[in-house]
Amino acid sequence: MALRWATLLSALALGGCSATGTLGALTTSPQVEHVADLAYAPGPRHGVDVYRPRDGGPHPVAIFFYGGSWQEGARAEYRFVGQSLAAQGVLTIIPDYRLYPDVVYPAFLADSAQAVRWAVEHAAAFGGDAQQLFLIGHSAGAYNAAMLALDPQWLRSVGLEPRRDVRGMIGIAGPYDFLPLRSDDLKAIFGPESTRAQTQPIHHVDGSPPPLLLLTDGSDKVVDPGNTQRLAAKVQAAEGEARAVVYPGLSHALVLGALAKPFGFLAPVRRDVLAFIVSRSKDGAP
Repeated sequence: MALRWATLLSALALGGCSATGTLGALTTSPQVEHVADLAYAPGPRHGVDVYRPRDGGPHPVAIFFYGGSWQEGARAEYRFVGQSLAAQGVLTIIPDYRLYPDVVYPAFLADSAQAVRWAVEHAAAFGGDAQQLFLIGHSAGAYNAAMLALDPQWLRSVGLEPRRDVRGMIGIAGPYDFLPLRSDDLKAIFGPESTRAQTQPIHHVDGSPPPLLLLTDGSDKVVDPGNTQRLAAKVQAAEGEARAVVYPGLSHALVLGALAKPFGFLAPVRRDVLAFIVSRSKDGAP
């Protein structure tokens, strides 16, 4: 068993999708019911999975957006996230969203907003409290979550308001201030240079977003950790609430992997995420 975990840890350090799938299978909890293959909108990339605590409710609701450079990813690969949070009393919803080259900005934000609307409308059916709603994301998914929290137009398009309807946003290794673009794919995704500034979460800070918890690995080679620090500093300067946490010695993938209970020894990511949810929940507990 020790060898299995060591092998899985090495695969996660390299960011392997097969490793995340294996981690999900190995972290399944009897405390959690997994309801798969629901739909928040028509279309093949609009599926959603729900991870439901079995101990009644109502529970806080977390919507997790995965990463993949807006070009890859699937909700089934992040089962470990749903299992980890739901085992601690957080109803966790993981949606897919459309990806490049089928779509470009802002289609994946429109999808993300629709997923949040679905969560608000259906949370109670799964034992969740939609008035205790949190947005969580890793990498590109953290960007999606940050844009929903900071730029009101996306949630307003589905009848929601970030400050009113979102208790908090948790970003893990997110790109929030990543111009200029160097990748040809990213240039295609985010459109003409003249309009790219509006695609950056940091340019939508006005001091009134939901509270932000921004987590990153100090040596991340995929997304510059400075994204986290710059966004937190700008929100704080605008008298908003943001906390940046920089963990040492992980990687872009491992900072998310540490959310799984078996890898909690790597860094207190799971503890910090749950503490934030507890502190921002209306009754102080999941």
